[in-house]
Amino acid sequence: MIHTNLGRIAMLAGTAVAASVTVASAAPDRPECIAPAQPGGGFDITCKLAQAAMTEADILPSPMRVSYMPGGIGAVAFSTVVGQRNDEPGTIVAFSAGSLLNLAQGKFGAHDVDDVRWVASIGTDYGAVVVPADSEYDSLSAMMDAIKADSGSVILGAGGTIGSQDWMKAALTARAAGIDHKSMRFVAFEGGGDCATALQGGHVQACMNDVGDSQAAIDGGAPLKLLAIFADERLPGKLAEVPTAKEQGFDIEWPIVRGFYVGPEVSDEDYQWWADSFKTAMEAPGYAALLQSRNLLPLPMTGEELDTFVKTSVADYRTLATEFELVRQ
Repeated sequence: MIHTNLGRIAMLAGTAVAASVTVASAAPDRPECIAPAQPGGGFDITCKLAQAAMTEADILPSPMRVSYMPGGIGAVAFSTVVGQRNDEPGTIVAFSAGSLLNLAQGKFGAHDVDDVRWVASIGTDYGAVVVPADSEYDSLSAMMDAIKADSGSVILGAGGTIGSQDWMKAALTARAAGIDHKSMRFVAFEGGGDCATALQGGHVQACMNDVGDSQAAIDGGAPLKLLAIFADERLPGKLAEVPTAKEQGFDIEWPIVRGFYVGPEVSDEDYQWWADSFKTAMEAPGYAALLQSRNLLPLPMTGEELDTFVKTSVADYRTLATEFELVRQ
């Protein structure tokens, strides 16, 4: 089984945030959430969830602005915040499991996991395989059988280049199917939204995407369908109809933490304001519905607890990347 911090995620996914928190009055004047990709992908969903949660809980005096900073699946945003915007109290940046995997491989240049302040995780997503609604493949096993018979018969699309989390999901699935992952036909995109667009245009046959952005596209009318979800068991609600990869013979789990960090020079007071604010937002009565509408599950962590989780995850991802010869020990 492939897993990273799964026990912690499974425990928190069914747990509400506990203690009541009173948010101090030091709210930023111009709050901004940076999504490190083009609109339409997982980072966009993460920022807009924070925007909605803060508004519903009446925490911010002015609406949070969402801005987009694509490049390197988070590398450009990370570098910008560390080097140029390191003390902005009102700026948070979305991160995901993909960001942590890239950090584990040294893809953020000279920067590492200790160079920012990890504020909050607000939900967890899961990896998914998405194909056109009229695809000839009706299961993940059927698609992998086709690749095994002819590695060039299926062009896989994903957010990020070799070593990205989407690439990793494809490589793990190939390995589980007895296929050399190096033989796969693979097209890299900046994010999941771009891959979904290419999928609808017929440029790729499948995307190794996430549940959140894929289902959002389907809900919006995109002619797509999910073949499999990389979760331990079927997800609730409408996603209960989608089989897991595990059910189809691929014992792989890929949870995707979604959260935020701030710059390294942000003051303790401002950092704590964000941590407390997210705790309050996640306690609000309407928060569960906000998660459900984005096809996410709970994963409430803030402050030191999140910092520990992130660093443990990066170490786990480094081990996994070493297995695929992406980094050296």
